[in-house]
Amino acid sequence: MLKSKTFVKKTRSGGIMKIVREHYLRDDIWCGSEVCTECKQEESVLQKDACIESNLCSFPHYLLPDTNVVLSQVRYCGIMSNVNQCMVVLFCSRETYIEREQGESANDRNDRAIRISTKWYSDHLNNKGLKVVLLTNDRGNKEKAEEAGLLTYRCEEYVKSLIANPELVDRLALTNDDKNEITSSKVLFSEHLPLSRIQSGIKSGTFQQGTFRASRDNYLEATVFVHGEGDDSTEVLIQGLQNLNRAVHQDLVAVEILPLNQWVAPSSVVLQDEGPKEDDVTEEEEAELKSGLSGVASRKPTGRVVGIIKRNWRPFCGMLFLSQIKEATRHLFTPADRRIPRIRIETRQAATLAGQRIMVAIDGWPKHSRYPNGHFVRSLGSAGDKETETEVLLLEHDVPHQDFSQAVLSFLPKMPWNITEEDMAVREDLRNLTVCSVDPPGCTDIDDALHCRDLPNGNQEVGVHIADVSHFIRPGNAMDLEAANRGTTVYLTGRRIDMVPELLSSNLCSLRSSVERLAFSCIWEINDKAEIVQTRFTKSVINSKASLTYAEAQMRIDDANMNDDTTKSLRGLNRLAKILKKRRIEKGALTLSSPEVRFHIDSETHDPIDLQTKELKETNSMVEEFMLLANISVAQKIYDEFSECALLRKHPAPPPSNYDILNKAAKSKDLVIHTDSAKALADSLDAAQVDGFPYFNTLLRILATRCMMQAVYFCSGMDSDFHHYGLASPIYTHFTSPIRRYSDIIVHRLLAVAIGADSTYPDLMDKHKQSALCNNLNYRHKMAQYAQRASVAFHTQLFFKSRGILNEEGFILFVRKNAIIVLIPKFGLEGTVFFQNKDKPSPKLIFNEEVPSLTVEGHSFNMFDKVKVTISLDASNVQHQKIRMSLVEPVISGVSVAPSEPEAKRAKLDR
Repeated sequence: MLKSKTFVKKTRSGGIMKIVREHYLRDDIWCGSEVCTECKQEESVLQKDACIESNLCSFPHYLLPDTNVVLSQVRYCGIMSNVNQCMVVLFCSRETYIEREQGESANDRNDRAIRISTKWYSDHLNNKGLKVVLLTNDRGNKEKAEEAGLLTYRCEEYVKSLIANPELVDRLALTNDDKNEITSSKVLFSEHLPLSRIQSGIKSGTFQQGTFRASRDNYLEATVFVHGEGDDSTEVLIQGLQNLNRAVHQDLVAVEILPLNQWVAPSSVVLQDEGPKEDDVTEEEEAELKSGLSGVASRKPTGRVVGIIKRNWRPFCGMLFLSQIKEATRHLFTPADRRIPRIRIETRQAATLAGQRIMVAIDGWPKHSRYPNGHFVRSLGSAGDKETETEVLLLEHDVPHQDFSQAVLSFLPKMPWNITEEDMAVREDLRNLTVCSVDPPGCTDIDDALHCRDLPNGNQEVGVHIADVSHFIRPGNAMDLEAANRGTTVYLTGRRIDMVPELLSSNLCSLRSSVERLAFSCIWEINDKAEIVQTRFTKSVINSKASLTYAEAQMRIDDANMNDDTTKSLRGLNRLAKILKKRRIEKGALTLSSPEVRFHIDSETHDPIDLQTKELKETNSMVEEFMLLANISVAQKIYDEFSECALLRKHPAPPPSNYDILNKAAKSKDLVIHTDSAKALADSLDAAQVDGFPYFNTLLRILATRCMMQAVYFCSGMDSDFHHYGLASPIYTHFTSPIRRYSDIIVHRLLAVAIGADSTYPDLMDKHKQSALCNNLNYRHKMAQYAQRASVAFHTQLFFKSRGILNEEGFILFVRKNAIIVLIPKFGLEGTVFFQNKDKPSPKLIFNEEVPSLTVEGHSFNMFDKVKVTISLDASNVQHQKIRMSLVEPVISGVSVAPSEPEAKRAKLDR
């Protein structure tokens, strides 16, 4: 049945446009109930025995929720024994379709439609022993439904009636009435402006819009990243609870820039919300914030949040902070992420949830409340448990880690799998070459292998052979879509979250030794000066002769008694790699430093039993050089062929202000760092030496690393700046790790099309879709890095948990107004030494922002000063366990602590 409505509309140019809107109404939509004998339905999804134990509805019944209940209370499906039997239908049928009446709002029309649908369903199932219950939280809709004789309840009213599922009450999102009940009458925050005011303000330039980023170190401070035209962007500083105005980390907000005389500098104090506050902003808090404000020279554009454009709320992991009031049902939830404010929730199972990691969702943040209101979602397990904590860090960093679905697994090759004659016919047979792989210990997802051999003309042939993952993952299928969403493999301590199923990652795609594997090869002819004579790319079949660790490969190179083909290949690769690296550095490539740690894990308990910084060997650099060379070669090839849709990777040059801290650190040692180009920076770092302080240069490079921008993927047709600052390369991409990076799979597909080895498909040539894909890949890579750091931090805590208090030497990396941040080289560990303690009088502190330096009771602390500290695990806050450092040396009366017991005994023996 077709219904149409015709009307005319005046266009901007003054013309008249006729508009026809058609509604196709169906009479073949079946009701889905097992009890129905009238509908010709293919299958039933609503069971006939629809019995749920309820004080309100003791009879079999179906639930029909209105739109608002579906949107805000979607968790109500938890009351079903099988969620697949929960069916929500928006009818487009002849019996239930209604026109919007004159003067009727869209919302009122929708409410009327749901009542009509409820009545139709009730009449349709009449005399079948089943009733239909309308769930609505709208008072007016409920009254009209009751007037029409319909059975209707508020969602909360119905859920509270469920006898067998009392815990579901905690999962209800708060309604507006509930939100008003649990807040005070005192207004703490300004009203958020309506979206219409915000839009007009942005258009006129009165307001700016940007992403709200809360500070990890100071809960009363945030920045709003305002995107401008091209690369022009601004960071607006927000300070103080009222100016933050209920924005939550990653919200899209509107800000008003304050007058110039109200601009301030970022606070240099470390300020954390240590406990629940009253619904008020205390003078003490504001005083603490102002005490850390820096000088006039460091002022930044400062503003206040005037409205929220888009909330970016998600369920947050954390723990419950129980109310001190006996039998209270309202408690504060403390998120694991310090950038998220505490959330006030109502629960009747607080005693059970104490000590558990739970998930909570925010429902709203009234202007009368210090904290947002929310509701309990689910429990994750006991705090401190390794499985629970790993689940928390994966959820908090949005890492997809569910098992691969059957739809994904259905696209795996059937086993046993073998290379076919058809495969060999379209590939180059390189099985005779002495190919080997060099990887970290325990690596099973081997992406890359290499070979080097002498040519008759005196040159050498070098090959980088990469797993041909794109042969197994075809565009657009379920496995491809899943890999594109995951974006990257995530390596946690003792656990790997694969981007592709294990059959591919650790078996069929992994270039293990002594098995034939499909590869995509980049092969160069290189002369004795490591200059490329020619390059070619080919799909191939290889048979690796050895799977080596970096240490094993290094021992082969160093052992003069070993002269087999694999060892000769490694020596040739190593010699050329040294020349390539020297040339790269001469062109301005940066050699930076970042302390990385390796855990030795107990095979039975899976607890860390040793912690040490990773030692890099020549073979690490050897592999890296040829991976870089392959990535650059492939980048140039795919850009030459597809200038509009090549997937490339760039590293933007940092803005000059990023180097402020590096320049101050060098100046403190009477050195000058030139930062006008990557080459100038590289040369300055090479020359930066301090007599008697060999670790100084490493510290400076660690600091320089912190000044860098994030490298990002981009589509060549959507950008004009391709330069990779850190590598000093005009063009770059990722080709060498397709098992663990989806970007490399796309690059493989582009290269395959470029050399005629595969056919293209529409999305591959669509620069807008490529750009959207790059955005997801950048996000996933960033989250993977954060998750990996969080995993290292957790296992570091486990390591120190069983070791009591240790004494170690370290160096000051940063100086704050009330603390110093210390690096312990032995463990690659950073920690904060606080000089203010609420339990004892504070020492006299003088902070000099320009140096920067901190004087504590007359003793001055500068960046890179050597100190001795105690290291221990502070487990007093189960939610935020942390490594605690206390100063041992230099000895400052009332500030320093005595060394831990074993060292104190050794000191006595030495005397």
